[in-house]
Amino acid sequence: MSDEKPEGPPQTEPSAAPEAAPSQQEMAVRSALETVMDPEIGLSVIDLGLIREVHFLADKTFIRMMLTTPFCPYAPQMMEDVKQATVSVVPTLPCEVEIMPDPWSPELMPDPSLLGYSF
Repeated sequence: MSDEKPEGPPQTEPSAAPEAAPSQQEMAVRSALETVMDPEIGLSVIDLGLIREVHFLADKTFIRMMLTTPFCPYAPQMMEDVKQATVSVVPTLPCEVEIMPDPWSPELMPDPSLLGYSF
């Protein structure tokens, strides 16, 4: 048995309280992440709603993101691109990216019409 703590931010139960507004630092990171594109869909990880959480910890920046498909072949490259974009804004801390197992859907996008479905 190990007494090691998980590497990510502390787990908390969801609450009914509204989330605090994002900090300027988080907004800057999210702005930089707009340059990280999903190569198959051609939209940014922000436009697709893939970036779910950004945490600034004492020793790193911690990002939780989703993938559009469970076994996305571009996951390693997208994770590296997210790290590089984040470090460009917060160069004093390393960045850790965790892939969340939750299923993605267009409803998670800020603007689902960007997918441009045409019939």
